[in-house]
Amino acid sequence: MGFLDLEKNFAFYAAYHSNPINIAIHMIFVWPIFFTALLLFYFIPTPFNLPSGSLAALLCLFCWIASSVVASLLGFQLAWKVVLVVQLISWTAQFIGHGLFERRAPALLDNILQAFLMAPFFVLFEALQIVFGYEPYPGFHVHVTSMVDVEVEEWRNKNATLLP
Repeated sequence: MGFLDLEKNFAFYAAYHSNPINIAIHMIFVWPIFFTALLLFYFIPTPFNLPSGSLAALLCLFCWIASSVVASLLGFQLAWKVVLVVQLISWTAQFIGHGLFERRAPALLDNILQAFLMAPFFVLFEALQIVFGYEPYPGFHVHVTSMVDVEVEEWRNKNATLLP
């Protein structure tokens, strides 16, 4: 899978998230995971800054600034406890979403790097598509949906042969 192929990456991640309840869980908890990870990273000096102009970059920037503010207000002794609680709740919700509603292991078990990089963008694209009908370019949603359908069907067929 090409690292920069938006359709393939989105289809890979979306194939693990077809249940509406699991998608809602991810929309609620992916960004808190990201936010609290940045909250911890606040205490690690950054080697450089990268400028960017996309909505995702703005959300990342917002999370970075907000986590810096929260970290400054809470201090390390309390911040790591907040991070721990939010991470535990968020990750538990993610696994419950996959186990109970998706009935499929999370994408991170098949491709951990791709899953962590794609999750915030998948949630953002999904929300923008649902609320505003947004597509990065015309036909994106239809094409990716067909790719997802193929991936999900292949996964079901593979698992059907594994069952006794």
